[in-house]
Amino acid sequence: MTEQRKDILDMLVAGKITAEEAEQLIAALERDQAPATGSLDARPKGKVKYLRVVVDATDNGEPSRVNVRVPLQLLRAGVRLAALIPPQALVKANASLSDSGVPIDLTQLKPEQLEALVEHLDEVTVEVDSPDATVRVFCE
Repeated sequence: MTEQRKDILDMLVAGKITAEEAEQLIAALERDQAPATGSLDARPKGKVKYLRVVVDATDNGEPSRVNVRVPLQLLRAGVRLAALIPPQALVKANASLSDSGVPIDLTQLKPEQLEALVEHLDEVTVEVDSPDATVRVFCE
């Protein structure tokens, strides 16, 4: 809670303003603070640091939650390290990934391509809703 919002609520409790006046003041405060709160649109380009994956699911009637935050610097380092893997190992890794349903060709990953991808990640939000799970993938 911001200091200004607390002051408005304190005035309401003290009887200095009505509930309607407090509501109007809080609404005006939110309008004034909206651009400064760091919305996705206000974030400077290139400042994305993490890839976030959040999964809320129900498994056998039990709620479960997965919340993963991967530093993009780790992805960059991984692509650079992939360049050191022998080609025959990459072929085997690609086959294993494909068998697992992950259609990624590790031989095609290049550091400069990753940088272009990272530049656009801050514009991407993926949300999947199903009866048993909700999945969100986004950058922050």
